[in-house]
Amino acid sequence: MIYLAEAIKLKSILRKQLHELEDELMRVAFVTKTKTEPFPEQSRTLHDVEEDLKQVRLDSRKLDALIYRANIDHTIEFENEHLPIVEAIERATQLRAEAETCKQLSTSETEEPMYGYGTESAPMYRIALFDPEEYRQKALLLEKKAHALSNKINAKNYQIEINFNGEAYFL
Repeated sequence: MIYLAEAIKLKSILRKQLHELEDELMRVAFVTKTKTEPFPEQSRTLHDVEEDLKQVRLDSRKLDALIYRANIDHTIEFENEHLPIVEAIERATQLRAEAETCKQLSTSETEEPMYGYGTESAPMYRIALFDPEEYRQKALLLEKKAHALSNKINAKNYQIEINFNGEAYFL
């Protein structure tokens, strides 16, 4: 058994290990030698690497399924709602995106001349239809909500155990 948080980290480890094994596969698949030289000794064969790849791929698929199931089956309370973890993750992402938009609006001028538009007698202005300070405050609030939700997700990830043997990858 491992915690969901460990499983998420392990997914990253497995992805890295897959890339390393794929690179190793290409290295051990060929040798450079003259026709008369004997084949050099190899510490690992192509078959060895293929078997390792097969096992890591299998573990990666199993781990994915367990993570997905845990993210669907377990919930987090946020703003008087019980959200499945998968939905809470998306909500945190959306809160951050909304905060970023509000930050951009908060840096706007309330009124600025538009050069190259209008005539000499009637200059054009770009006028904000909102209060930039309100959007600055809104951005701060949205960021706080996103952080709070992310913290709840992280805490929950250390409460949920999934049935996966990670001994091959952890000490």
